[in-house]
Parts: sequence; C-alpha cells; structure tokens
Amino acid sequence: MTTTPSPAPAPPDTPAATAAPAPVERTPDTSLSPTARQLWARSRTLLAAALAVIVFGIGYAALRSGESHGALDPRSADPAGSRAVAQLLSAQGVTTTVVTTTDEATAALGSGATLLVTVPDLLTPHQQSLLHSATERSGGRTVLLSPGPSAAEALAPGVQALAPTDTRILTPQCSWPSATRAGDAELGGAEYETSVPGADRCYPSGGHPTLIRLPAAGNGDTVVLGSAELLTNDRLDEQGNASLALQLLGAHPRLIWYLPSLGDTSALDGERKSFFDLIPDGWSWGLLQLLIAAVVTALWRARRLGPVVAERLPVAVHASEATEGRARLYRRANARARAAEALRQATRDRLAPIVGISPAPAPESLTAAVAALLGGPGTGAPHPDPGALLYGPPPSDDAALLRLADDLDALERRIISTERYATP
Repeated sequence: MTTTPSPAPAPPDTPAATAAPAPVERTPDTSLSPTARQLWARSRTLLAAALAVIVFGIGYAALRSGESHGALDPRSADPAGSRAVAQLLSAQGVTTTVVTTTDEATAALGSGATLLVTVPDLLTPHQQSLLHSATERSGGRTVLLSPGPSAAEALAPGVQALAPTDTRILTPQCSWPSATRAGDAELGGAEYETSVPGADRCYPSGGHPTLIRLPAAGNGDTVVLGSAELLTNDRLDEQGNASLALQLLGAHPRLIWYLPSLGDTSALDGERKSFFDLIPDGWSWGLLQLLIAAVVTALWRARRLGPVVAERLPVAVHASEATEGRARLYRRANARARAAEALRQATRDRLAPIVGISPAPAPESLTAAVAALLGGPGTGAPHPDPGALLYGPPPSDDAALLRLADDLDALERRIISTERYATP
C-alpha cells in the first residue's frame, strides 16, 4: 500500500479512507476545541484594538483633566484656578473657607459671610432648596456664577436666565457703586432679566444685563454673574476684573467658597431611589431607540429567503478529492479525534455485514464477532485487538492517526480474506 504526501489522515487508495466519513457523536474530549494558540491568533487583533482604545481614553482623560484641573479653586495656581483672587482677599483681611458639600456651606453661613457658589447647576433641587433657605436667614451675600434657568429661579427667585452670549469687555451702565468703581470688566456668558423692585442691572449685553444684584432683608443681597472668567488667575489682571471681584467677594470678613461635588450625600432627599430612577430621561429614550434598532436589525438579518432547495452538483466530484478535502479541513482544525472516529465508523459499517451483524451494532457484539473471525482457520499470525482499533481512544498526533488508518485497513483486509477462506 502506498501513501501520498497529502496531509489527509489516511491514503486515498485505502478502503478505510475512500469511504465517505460518517457523522459521529461529539465527545467531550474533541480536537475541535480551539487551542490557546488559536484563541490568541483569533483575538489578538481585537485585543490590540481594545488596548488602543483604552490607552487613547486614558490619555485623553489625562489631557482633559490637566486642562480643567482646579477650575475656580482658590487653592489652584492653574490658569483656570482662583488662587490670585483668594490671596488678594486674604491681604484685605478676608478669610476664605473652601467647602464641597451643601451641609458644610449652610453650616458656615452667617451674617458676616459671603457665599460663592461656583457651579450652581450641579446642585439638585433638594440642595438648591436647602441652600436658598439658609441664605435667606443668613443676612449675608450670595454670589452665583453662571446659573442656568432652574438654578437661577431656585437660588435667586425672580431672575430668569436668557440666551447665552459671548464673554467680552462690557461697561457697567448702572448706578450700583461696586460696578461703577470697577468700571469695564469681562462679563457676558449668560444674559438675565428680573422684575424684582430695586434690583441693580449691570453690564448689559444685547439689551439684557449679565450682572444682577437683588437686595434682601437687612444687609444681605444676592448677586448673579453671567460669567466666572473674571475670577480666574489668567483674567484677573485685565480691565476692572480684580476690582469687581474684590468688591463682590470682599463685602464681608468671611468668604465661603462652595465647590459642588458629585460625591455630596446631601444631594439625596432621603427618598430611596432605584437605579433606574437615577438615569436621566434622555438616556432612557436613547436605550429604547437602541433596543428598537437592535430588534429591527435582528428581524432584517433573520428574514427567510424561502425553503431550502436541493440541487444536483453541476460537476462530478471524485470520492478521492472529497476525502482529501475533508482530510485537509480536519488537519487544519487539528481534529484528529473526529477524523479517527470517521475512519473507525466507516470501518465498522463495512465490517458489520461481513461478520453477519446488523448495521449500527453494539461495540461488544462487533468486537466479539471480529475477534471470533480473526481466530478462525487460516489466520496465521496473531491479530491486533479489534476493540482497541474500532473503539479505542483518539490518536495523540498525526503519526498515530496514520498508523490507525493503516491498522484499520489491514484489519479490514484480513477480515475479508478470512471470510473468503472460510467460505466453501
């Protein structure tokens, strides 16, 4: 018997290999399971792309955090920080206290204090209500930086936030002494309007003020600023920014500098909320749209094109070519166990009628019949164990698979020759 250099598990001209491999039951120990090298080869491109996205995200976050680090923080010397104005206020005898929670801000308020809220829009309605109640009773000054419509209405009732505008040099155009002494300053950012009697409307842009002062009972008042750039380190020395900042924040000997944080537990109003209650409405609608799109895509991809139609092949494919092609697929997938089982199953199917057993016999019946026939007259040399050949474990390598194919072929030839010798 000759073998070809083909990577097939058995030579094409042997009886055991020429038969079409029959389907076998999948065993737990199968060579079709991908190896670690195959998994790495398949996933390394995806892992590299994911790693690139992670590195880009970390780098981008680091750059962005470097740009906004210490924004409006009186302890920060960055261009966006406010350390310069805090030092000027300290030279005038004003003590600056930095707080990050609503509870700390309300506890530090008093008649001799100014409260600066740097980002009012970060406060929840519950926090805004607590802060407004505390500032009404304090008798001090409250300065709000660029509040939006809801924050302006909650913290400075009677003030409406209008359209945003550019930050540029504006003139006071009002009679409030602090604004007239400061002169031109960099304001804008947002326009406001109010109908509160006695309110000061300064630094108009487009016909609407960008600074509004609301008087309160006693010596207290509330100041709404459309832009916070005049308090930053890189803008404080331009125009009348420093003068206006010192007059706004230095009206009392104590300054409470409130930097709202996302970790403030006072944002909760004591009501137990589920995870879905904390998701903004926009995210819910976005997830619903994604779900609808996924369902439509699944229906589109799963559409039926009609029943399966069996057609004859336009050309004839030789059995040897089909066997060799199947063998190449098995070798590419390292499916030695499946290839060995296909060879064994084909041999069992051919041997069963020869030894007088019905198709798909039990392993014990076929093994006993083959052993009995091998032990008959004229057999000569000792024979291999038919149970190990027909139902043994899968081969460990390609060489063992080739030996198994040769042994199955030799077993089948011996059975055929024995049967012919025993037939009168």
